[in-house]
Amino acid sequence: MNRLDEARLLRHAGKLADLLVDTVNGGASVGFLAPLSHAQALAWWEGRAADVAAGRVVVWAAHDGDRVLGTVSLAFPDKANSRHRAELVKLMVHPDARGRGLGRGLLATAQDEAVAAGVTLLHLDTETGSPAERLYRSAGWTAIGAIPDYAADPGGVLRPTTIYYKRVPATALTR
Repeated sequence: MNRLDEARLLRHAGKLADLLVDTVNGGASVGFLAPLSHAQALAWWEGRAADVAAGRVVVWAAHDGDRVLGTVSLAFPDKANSRHRAELVKLMVHPDARGRGLGRGLLATAQDEAVAAGVTLLHLDTETGSPAERLYRSAGWTAIGAIPDYAADPGGVLRPTTIYYKRVPATALTR
């Protein structure tokens, strides 16, 4: 896994866009509707660069040669009373690379970074009933409930979303 600073994010934005398009058009609910164009996906990734530069978001990518096979991000809140937590966002594994432990590796990378940053609580949301739920549960995440009709899946159908959290070991706050 490679952590992407602003310049690396922009350099890999096209490959990250390929991954996002394949993920969304393959049916994964990560906040976009299908069909997602490469131009839309590229604009979304390029729009993350300022947040990465400001330290509000940290992005990792897993590469296989020139392809990006997976990515995960941590989003840090900007409020003083929230510095102990972060949101795990946009965990994506290319459909061709699923079932080989890449998702688990991306989760572990994000968790290790969170601990190093002094985060003690992680949270995320995912479509209820999605394959991602198995991954989160098996990695020690706790479901706290589902919100009905929270987000549309790639086909535009409203689906419930389950909220998860995970406590991680405390270290000194470094952010």
